[in-house]
Amino acid sequence: MAGNVTSLFRGTAAHSPSMAALTREGDGAGPVDFCIPCNPYFPTPAMFDELAGRLREIITYYPSSADTITAELCSLLQLPPQCVAMGNGSTELITWIDHLLVRESLAIPVPTFGRWTDQPLETGKRVDMFPLQESTGFALDLAQYAQFIRSRGTRVAVICNPNNPDGGFIPRQSLIQFMDAMADLDLIVIDESFLEFADAESEPSVVEDAVMRPNVIVLRSLGKNFGLHGIRFGYLVANPALAGKVRSMLPKWNLNSFAETVVFMLKEHGAEYMESLHMVRRDRLDMARQLSALPGLTVYPSQGNFFFVRLPVGAEGTVVRDRLLTEHRILVRECGNKIGSSSRFLRLVVRPQVDVRRLVSGLEQVLYGTRRGAAVPELGTGTSYSSGTAAVDRLVSATNGAGMQGLAAQAAAWSGPAAVQPAQTPAQMPSQIPSQMPSLPAPQPAAVANFPTPQPAAMSSYPPAQPAGVSNFPTPQPTAWPAAAQAPGAMPAPAPAPARAPAPAPPGAMPGMAQAPAAGLGAAGGLTAAQVRGRTQPEPQPQPQQPSGWPAVGAMLYGQAG
Repeated sequence: MAGNVTSLFRGTAAHSPSMAALTREGDGAGPVDFCIPCNPYFPTPAMFDELAGRLREIITYYPSSADTITAELCSLLQLPPQCVAMGNGSTELITWIDHLLVRESLAIPVPTFGRWTDQPLETGKRVDMFPLQESTGFALDLAQYAQFIRSRGTRVAVICNPNNPDGGFIPRQSLIQFMDAMADLDLIVIDESFLEFADAESEPSVVEDAVMRPNVIVLRSLGKNFGLHGIRFGYLVANPALAGKVRSMLPKWNLNSFAETVVFMLKEHGAEYMESLHMVRRDRLDMARQLSALPGLTVYPSQGNFFFVRLPVGAEGTVVRDRLLTEHRILVRECGNKIGSSSRFLRLVVRPQVDVRRLVSGLEQVLYGTRRGAAVPELGTGTSYSSGTAAVDRLVSATNGAGMQGLAAQAAAWSGPAAVQPAQTPAQMPSQIPSQMPSLPAPQPAAVANFPTPQPAAMSSYPPAQPAGVSNFPTPQPTAWPAAAQAPGAMPAPAPAPARAPAPAPPGAMPGMAQAPAAGLGAAGGLTAAQVRGRTQPEPQPQPQQPSGWPAVGAMLYGQAG
């Protein structure tokens, strides 16, 4: 395995080799998977036994038509079948959305799920990428995103909620405000593939809002939630015209017999499914605590079943990934090939506590250990850094890049004329780390244009370089939404609400759109439970279950813990 790791990663069109390829290279034993965001608690062992017992029947015969399988899923979710289209994985639906509904341009915040950037580029569309800022914890400011869309003249907007890879979450009411303000666009897609794992709100989904709007599609995943990526099934929800347009293009047997079997099994296993989501959320808290204790590692708050982490200064993601795999049989997602990310970032999937302890132990040995050298230079024992550079690196790592008061004095005290002092442990980190990011600059006058003029359709990705001092992206603006271009017949955007001073956010509360959210915190400050979960209200109360054992429709749609 050790000699083939590099070729395995280079030889795949995906971000990582498949588990089947890794298993073949590992003499029949696959690694512990922290790469693929899958529910580890569902299906239950009893469900797997049932599937195994029916294997011959499942793979021998044709499945029912997609209409039959979709009707069963809609009965379970209490959704009208004419508003739903099921696909062979969410990527099949993304493909058809691009072919049928994206005419010339699509906007997407980055980093995000790669098919939302790659698919339209492959068909010659212009992709306007709105970069999420590390300084604000990769949080999406919807007002700035809307202004970016207006400046580019983009016709389709996509939002992933929670976002992949950072797990950033947007409250439902904020999304509704965005959809109303962008009502004149050709299409708005809200990708809720990981929303079942969120618990920041009791009702975070916009599924019911989408069916009442002419230009909104909500995309949902089943493989991720049910722990069955290999089956390949997902669905979209929209008004009957939009859903029907996609459904009419899908093959009659685009869903396989495994998908049919699982969909028809679900009504008997609702309680187990909701319990599996509860256990993933519990493990998310525990995993955040363990990871945030590693010196120099930054963990960003997440509402998905994964964490976006920044490696300590000096660590290279591909080296960490390869050594974790070859030395510890642990597979992680290195994010250097994600647009808007770099090789300093990993995405780590939430797994049971026993697996997390193995991951943390492996990271400790790879990042700080001495066996075969550490991935992070040992600043206290001599490195290629000068003492001044090493001191600055420690400061940047300790403060998550936010800086601190008395920077020059701190650097002088840490470097000194003698040899570089050992790197500090979490307990020794400076206590005066700011709890908030520095305030963002004040909005510029309305006469100052913060965007380049819209470019021809051939333009893609980021805007061309501008002269020094000219910003290609919007400066922070009040929460008033940009006005829609008043084309003939276009639906006007709603008038903005009267401005009012925002109420102070309680500790740990989800920041409002106009407020700069706190960035991730590393070992110096740790993560509070509220920061990890993004909670805005108390834990939702359990919902009464239907006699069949499947949760009420609200719990299913909104992923309540139950």
